[in-house]
Amino acid sequence: MIIFGTKGYLYQLAILTLVCGHCGNPSAHTLRKRVTKFTLFFVPLFPFSTKYGTQCTFCGVEQTITKEQAEQLQMQGAQGGQGGQAYGQPQSQQQPGQHPYQH
Repeated sequence: MIIFGTKGYLYQLAILTLVCGHCGNPSAHTLRKRVTKFTLFFVPLFPFSTKYGTQCTFCGVEQTITKEQAEQLQMQGAQGGQGGQAYGQPQSQQQPGQHPYQH
């Protein structure tokens, strides 16, 4: 009898401040890597699926991204940059003395 299956692993790569493409709020987003490994007799042997994604901590929406996008965001996070362009919506800068909700 042979017992085989899969096991998933979730790695948190970084926490970045981005503008959410769903709710439009500048908030923390977790950058995650999800790896699924083939197991034989409950021993993980090799990965056969790797996916990257971000999740907005404000509204909870998850977005799948490519490996290249994940690497770019991780580099920006390591350099202390703002990755607001990841969703195509740059984070706006408020003027000194201006209330953030004034138009």
